Amino acid sequence: MTEPVLYAERGASWWPVLWGPAFALVGVAVELLTPGPRHLVAWLLLAGALAAAATVWVYGRRKVCSVRLTPTNLAVGREVLEVERIAAATDVGAPVGARVLGGGWTAPKGTGEVPLRLTDDRVVLAWARDPESLVTALRRLLREE
Repeated sequence: MTEPVLYAERGASWWPVLWGPAFALVGVAVELLTPGPRHLVAWLLLAGALAAAATVWVYGRRKVCSVRLTPTNLAVGREVLEVERIAAATDVGAPVGARVLGGGWTAPKGTGEVPLRLTDDRVVLAWARDPESLVTALRRLLREE
């Protein structure tokens, strides 16, 4: 049985995979509308190469930059923290050198830090693109309201 998801961020959407083929389509259109040689095979290969590179990038972002909160787990990037280990999500200061969840040295660009006090009194930093919504979901789950 799957748990309900209380908060989620995907990390990236799949639409950037279409950038390469769209660029190649514009290139083909320009070549068809102007005199000169046609390089349809080259544009097709370029579209495939750019789509493949974007697919790798999106897949990596979805693995490393996603956030998911369920009643039992908080998954931040590649790291999963059991909710029962979280003591507080509000009024927690972020000390210098606090460990960032997810396996990185810092929170990903475009995200805000969410300091969490653990049951062993350590402070770790979760992160999210919408940190207020994550804190609200955590407060409801921890009954801090």
